[in-house]
Amino acid sequence: MTPLFVNMVRYLLIITGRVQGVGFRYGAYHQAISMGLNGYVRNLRDGSVEIEIEGEETSVERFILWVKTGPPHARVVSTVIEKLSPKYQDGFIIK
Repeated sequence: MTPLFVNMVRYLLIITGRVQGVGFRYGAYHQAISMGLNGYVRNLRDGSVEIEIEGEETSVERFILWVKTGPPHARVVSTVIEKLSPKYQDGFIIK
């Protein structure tokens, strides 16, 4: 159970550019797990990547900074960020 004093946040991110076929989902997975974050990452049919990320606010902010660049072979053109209500999820998966 998440402690009540932790400032939990949740965001939906849509990342466009050269973000499929470059290890973006796996990079996001490893970043999220190493930061203790929850949610998922998946490729969308239009060539973008969708990430739902949830966790402690400063860790999520660091994750979002990573997403804006991505792994070495990615070329991020834009990142759309939508704030959502926390769901207190458990774990991070690649869909």
